[in-house]
Amino acid sequence: MIDFKQQIASALEKAIALPEMTSEKILALLENPPNPDLGDFAFPCFKLAALLKKAPQHIAVELAAKFGKIAGISRFEVAGAYVNFFVEKQALAEQVVERILKEKSKYGFGALGKQKRLMVEYSAPNTNKPLHVGHLRNDSLGMALSNILGANSFKVIRANLVNDRGIHICKSMLAYQKFGKGKTPKTARQKSDHFVGDYYVLFSKKEKENPGLVEEAQKLLVLWEQRDKKTLALWKKMNSWAVNGMKQTYKEFGSRFDAWFFESKFFDKAKPLIDLGLQKGVFKKDETGAIVADLEQFGLGKKTVLRADGTAIYLTNDLALTKHKFEAFRLDAAYWVVAVEQQLYFQQLFKILELLGFEWAKNCKHVSYEMVHLPEGKMKSREGKVVDANELLSAAKNSAIAELKKRYSLKPAELKKRARQIALSAIKFHLLKIDAGKTMVFDLNKAILFEGETGPFVQYSFARAKSILRKAGKTKASKQLDFRVLVEPQEKEVIKLLAAYPEIVPGCLRQLSVHSLCQFLLDLASAFNLFYHDLPVLKAEPKLRDARLALVEATAIVLSNGLHLLNIDAIDRM
Repeated sequence: MIDFKQQIASALEKAIALPEMTSEKILALLENPPNPDLGDFAFPCFKLAALLKKAPQHIAVELAAKFGKIAGISRFEVAGAYVNFFVEKQALAEQVVERILKEKSKYGFGALGKQKRLMVEYSAPNTNKPLHVGHLRNDSLGMALSNILGANSFKVIRANLVNDRGIHICKSMLAYQKFGKGKTPKTARQKSDHFVGDYYVLFSKKEKENPGLVEEAQKLLVLWEQRDKKTLALWKKMNSWAVNGMKQTYKEFGSRFDAWFFESKFFDKAKPLIDLGLQKGVFKKDETGAIVADLEQFGLGKKTVLRADGTAIYLTNDLALTKHKFEAFRLDAAYWVVAVEQQLYFQQLFKILELLGFEWAKNCKHVSYEMVHLPEGKMKSREGKVVDANELLSAAKNSAIAELKKRYSLKPAELKKRARQIALSAIKFHLLKIDAGKTMVFDLNKAILFEGETGPFVQYSFARAKSILRKAGKTKASKQLDFRVLVEPQEKEVIKLLAAYPEIVPGCLRQLSVHSLCQFLLDLASAFNLFYHDLPVLKAEPKLRDARLALVEATAIVLSNGLHLLNIDAIDRM
């Protein structure tokens, strides 16, 4: 099996003849041209310009003149500062399709992680409100990144930190204490986390009428930290309602976690670290009595570590929890999937851990994402202006049911099953296809479409491929596939995309982003749809039929692999 990139790198290493330009370094520089007319691989000569003291365009011409025959490469051309290489299409088709059919679900996997242990913390809900569409973007990113890391040979631990203490929790507790009148989720006939969330919204409304409620909530927090029995009993009751409701939503959405952490278990475990910080001069007491880390010299301002009244904040908890993570789980690295609003916070947390002397602090990474807006504007949890996760899931399933009924006649159980798979695909793909660094507007009407840039469209393309393979049945195929017959542009485009997939997955890892995988799946699904629409598969002459069926099967495998990395089901039948 020819490794085209390695062949090109070896030829370039020989032509360049510089000790610092090894084939490994050249491999890292090789690019995939944006336009297929420019070849399959391109070598930019800009880096050589500084080494050889020549214009990169001149270097490209000189290199091309030195090449002889390169195995698997039909030709090479100079285009400005680039040398473009064109792979022999028959060799490419044979190698790519046969490799996919052999590796199947492992196609596209890499070894970058080298079995290192890495924790990805995502979701991190508060127990004063139910999950909303912003949480679903977080969950979708966390699950997809965990899958991509796993596909790159990392040992991934998926973790969830439940923020179950603090002033915001006490606000919902105080509202229930004052206005709940002994109601329960059962008596109110309401999902338990929604029941709790309504009291958080109610607090916000009542606070406008009576600002003194904030001080009462703060006093409730002090009582909680002092382990006041009445306060703890109320907290445990409301906390269990919230967590149980959220777990139902997680199950429905397909979120899973290997480790659960609760802030209430760690907020008071940071004393040894605070003492260490005071001893090292990392922390100091300010004029109010609060313990503060002065990070001005690093451009990170000042950060309170512990309030003057002794109550803990997020940082107090995260200092103890992060140390626990690395020690208890023997981690090599840890990632936090949290909104971009907390960027400064994580810079402060990681810098403090570094100053405290923890070597692993350099392996802590904040994976940020921008906010999700509604078509009508920004979401506001405390005002109840959110897209609730459960309502969104229900609406998506209803839309999928309506669409399926237009197209197929299904039994109720099968209709329900497919509708859920399509609904989850619509939501997750819509949340992931936009660069996580960009603010997005969530529009369910667009997400659920079976055509266009949607998850259901990719699922439909996979189902179409499986349908072709089913119709082909067990017809005896040629023992030796002849890929020379795949000469049509539509076939070549599918093959080129299939060949590119092993670069997509590690690319997502390097960028800690998944939108490029979504775009790849859309491109492959579109190319495949054009291929089977324009060219006969089952009715082609035998040799061509066999080669095209192999191409269909390879496409189905890659679509399935990509969808599963996004935590989306590939459906055999739509």
